[in-house]
Amino acid sequence: MSDAPVAKSVNGVPGTATELHKTPGSHPSYKHPLDPLTPDEIVAVSLAIRRYVAEKTEIKAVRFITTCLLPPPKRDVLAYLGIPLETGKPPEPAPTIVRKAESDFVDAVTGHSYNIVLALKGDAWEVQTIDKLPEGQQPQISVEELLLCEDIIRADERVIKLAKAVGIEPDQLRADGWAIGYDERFPAKQRIQQALLFARFSPHENLYTHPLDFVPVVDSITQKVIHIDFPPIYTKAAKGAGAFSAAGIHADISSASHTAPPALDEDPEVASGRPRVPPPLGRNDFLPDLIAENLKKEGKEFKLRDDLKPLHVVQPEGVSFKMNGNEIEWQKWKMHLSFHHREGVVISTVTYNDDGVVRPIFYRLSLAEMVVPYAAPEHPHPRKFAFDSGEYGMGTMANELTLGCDCLGQIHYLPGAFVKHDGTAFVIKNVICIHEEDAGLLWKHTDFRVGGRGHAVRARRLVVQMICTLANYEYIFNYMFYQDGNIELELRLTGIVQTYAEDPESPSTSPFATTVARGVQAQYHQHMFSVRVDPMIDGLANTVVETDIVPLDAPTGSALNHAGNAFTARATPIARQRDGGREFELATDRRWSVVNPARAHPVSGKPPGYTIMGKGGVTPLMARDDSWVARRARWAQKALWVVQDVEGPTGSRVWPSGKYVPGSRAENPDSITEWVDGDGSLEGADVLLFLTMGITHIPRPEDWPVMPMEHLNVIFRPVHFFTQSPCMDVPAANDARSVPAFPNGNSACCANSN
Repeated sequence: MSDAPVAKSVNGVPGTATELHKTPGSHPSYKHPLDPLTPDEIVAVSLAIRRYVAEKTEIKAVRFITTCLLPPPKRDVLAYLGIPLETGKPPEPAPTIVRKAESDFVDAVTGHSYNIVLALKGDAWEVQTIDKLPEGQQPQISVEELLLCEDIIRADERVIKLAKAVGIEPDQLRADGWAIGYDERFPAKQRIQQALLFARFSPHENLYTHPLDFVPVVDSITQKVIHIDFPPIYTKAAKGAGAFSAAGIHADISSASHTAPPALDEDPEVASGRPRVPPPLGRNDFLPDLIAENLKKEGKEFKLRDDLKPLHVVQPEGVSFKMNGNEIEWQKWKMHLSFHHREGVVISTVTYNDDGVVRPIFYRLSLAEMVVPYAAPEHPHPRKFAFDSGEYGMGTMANELTLGCDCLGQIHYLPGAFVKHDGTAFVIKNVICIHEEDAGLLWKHTDFRVGGRGHAVRARRLVVQMICTLANYEYIFNYMFYQDGNIELELRLTGIVQTYAEDPESPSTSPFATTVARGVQAQYHQHMFSVRVDPMIDGLANTVVETDIVPLDAPTGSALNHAGNAFTARATPIARQRDGGREFELATDRRWSVVNPARAHPVSGKPPGYTIMGKGGVTPLMARDDSWVARRARWAQKALWVVQDVEGPTGSRVWPSGKYVPGSRAENPDSITEWVDGDGSLEGADVLLFLTMGITHIPRPEDWPVMPMEHLNVIFRPVHFFTQSPCMDVPAANDARSVPAFPNGNSACCANSN
């Protein structure tokens, strides 16, 4: 549905990029230049690093943290795949792609961190660069370090003594290792975590119902507890008498006069000014057998609903998509799917076959960053603002998915792999789920006149899914592609709210938390996501346009607006780098579009583009502009950032809070506010967008013990992109397997084209 001339791929297949250049026979492990490193490649890279470190450096012990593909330049990738840099023109000559990898590792003796880049030469990986990270910059916290946190606290005599004082034995202790954000009392060079403690009295029970009242700080290198914090507690106060009364909040801090951390030379338990609070002992399980067992002890019965009949997703003739390794074709869409240890699922080289013409749309879509700031101001709770992507990695926390449970229907899975401390690969067999779903009616119209005909078409969507568990929370990422040209990113949140103990005999009046069970407090918090969008709308020269819907500036009764009803769309290009940070405006129903200014729609005359419909996830960061979290996550202060892409030796601009997040005390170099600093042009440029999506979670009892799904979504919708609706050729709805719900129910054939 385009009037552009038909383009041919480098292999001479009109309008497609299906037949990829073949990787040289000596390197059969990957088919596509963006394929993630295989487990064998991860091991080979580790061996090359160990050999280099032993021969060329003084480093005595290597602890691998990350190893991943270093992507080739985007223009080389597009040329290699036969995707034109401008719709309707032939692709660039195919270059030779050099496969590269990069790794972050820690000297397990000194704690120093390093980044190393390697290139594949023949069959061997060769080191190109090795750089020691500046003091205060740390690679992400590994899964093994998070698990190590629990071993460290169980072996510490002070922790054991403090736990026993409230009735908890060492074997009952459990710890969620959390990044500490930062705590100025400790040296920036220390690789430290905070251990949020819980008790578990039987296997598989909900440990978050038994939070402990103290927080150890552990050093991952020395594997020692280096400090222990004791949060204060709230108690009821007479109206107007609380410490927060001047701010209009009815509450008091009974055990501490301020929210700042005590000095390290103070006794932290004494500084908290409160008695010990034992963990709540009530059972609040989520596994059905444990719920039934606990209720039986109380003389009650638990019964699962038995009035749900089976509902199956069946595709008797198979799926409608085709896979070529990590590359997928579905309907008119084509794209590459990959796994990344930090971003999780990554969608790349998204194109649409528009009546035989390959039209590039997005070069890359991914989750670039995420932060979860908590609202309680009393120390050490302000340290709870985990960067779940930058500090832990969504990919390393991804679930192995299960047929008939996480995904319904006829499913195709892709594996993922990341490096372990010893340099071997940890493989997640089914980490990316691909399937089709019915998505309701795609379009319908009935001529209401006597004898008029009607037509109905049902929508199908392709879903690319990943599920990640970050300690207590689960995040579901669904990238969905539709037959009308829409692309939707849906974020779903579930899991268990993060908890803290309160005195069950004196329930808290904290204005920053909800009591969800006796003695169990869930603090207010936010989930803020930064979605990275690398567009290539009909090519790499794009402009972002901000559109506000505004009433006509003419009064009712005037010659221009007699009835007072006129409104229009006011479009303004985001022209300069310094203007790249944008606010959402609900009053004007603001939206943004990425357009190709060099092209024009044959009818409307407007440039083709994709509009960003993001109202389903707009939430402002509630922390103050000079807060700890805002200083490290400036991206969360704006709904949209538009920046120029700059590709260097280690790739494009990807990380809005900087590449190395753990332990950072302010915004890192090479991050979002640096990228928008200056007067560079953003018009007709290779631009990047960072969309901020979020939710403010005020916990409620209905979120306990496991929170039902919360939903956030952003939709990318074609605008002036197609000559008409691109889904007019989708077959009509006519499912012969649909039957009446009851034996005597009415039935009727589908009335399409009657």
